[in-house]
Amino acid sequence: MTSHEPLPIREVDHLEFYVGNARQASYYYRLVFGFDQVGYRGPETGVRDRASYLMQQGNIRFVLTTPLEAEGPLTAHLARHGDGVRDVALQVDDAIAVWETAVKRGARPIHDPIREVHGDGGVTRAAVATYGDTIHTFIQRDGVEPPMLPGFRAEHKPGGGAGLVAVDHLVGNVEDEKMEDWVEYYLNVFGFTRFMTFDDSDISTEFTALRSTVVSSPNGRVKFPINEPAPGRRRSQIQEYIDFYHGPGVQHIALQTGDIIASIAELRRRGVEFLQVPSSYYDSLAERVGPLKEDIDRLREFGILVDRDDQGYLLQLFTRPVEDRPTLFYEIIQRRGALGFGKGNFKALFEAIEREQALRGNL
Repeated sequence: MTSHEPLPIREVDHLEFYVGNARQASYYYRLVFGFDQVGYRGPETGVRDRASYLMQQGNIRFVLTTPLEAEGPLTAHLARHGDGVRDVALQVDDAIAVWETAVKRGARPIHDPIREVHGDGGVTRAAVATYGDTIHTFIQRDGVEPPMLPGFRAEHKPGGGAGLVAVDHLVGNVEDEKMEDWVEYYLNVFGFTRFMTFDDSDISTEFTALRSTVVSSPNGRVKFPINEPAPGRRRSQIQEYIDFYHGPGVQHIALQTGDIIASIAELRRRGVEFLQVPSSYYDSLAERVGPLKEDIDRLREFGILVDRDDQGYLLQLFTRPVEDRPTLFYEIIQRRGALGFGKGNFKALFEAIEREQALRGNL
């Protein structure tokens, strides 16, 4: 492989969260977001230092992990950052070769390749660092189909579902003037491409601004927008995140649905709290985005944002932060051909986030 040849990454295998109470978090994601609990790992399965719950909805897989010891790296991570994404695990065909190539290109190794047996097959994994304390684990599955992972016993506690089917993209927040460094990291180490760039003229309000570049795997199945704060009259949402997370990390996870109205209706019924969009947003929606298959009154009812590019349009809505710290939140997105990220909605979105910041006294 040359320095820019893409690493052969298939897709996001799973996301691992470090959380303060994994049992309670598993109830939250099952009862509020509709995920099924499909596996468990802990003292009862021979793991002494942590407990983990494996959750799945569609092709989305979360591992919720909590430490069982008073000291150690997992406990220290949790004390510093609070609940959040530790590992964005990526599925590959040859974890050893991918890891060795990434390290040769400059990635900082987190752990060497390990092979773990599961049933008649096995999983090989190896990890490298990315921004902050976030890592990427390369996952090679040999006869172990998703969602299962070694060390987990199968369980099935249904969540009922909310129509969520896949991870669309994950957004990372980094410090001011560090975005380009991390973009170059994904270009040079992973062989990703620049998919889209937004500067502070694209993403700004009266008070705050940010810059963002989206990097993508060649197959388009892994997309990472990377944000940094830009100068403004007040503290940007990116800086608020970094201040409360105590460093860079995953800001939000975009989850795809095939029917956003049905998904938002179900999630609201279950108790998910979304950002509030002014009703006036919809007064000129038809003129701004053109014809839609959805009824505008229904979009207004659920506060769903719409944007169009030259490939089609998309519909999206963002939750409020799901932790006490104003850090991690979710985006629910439906794509009707559009490849973008809702550029036309940036102003409305960030004004809604600023209203939340003001309530917290952080604007």
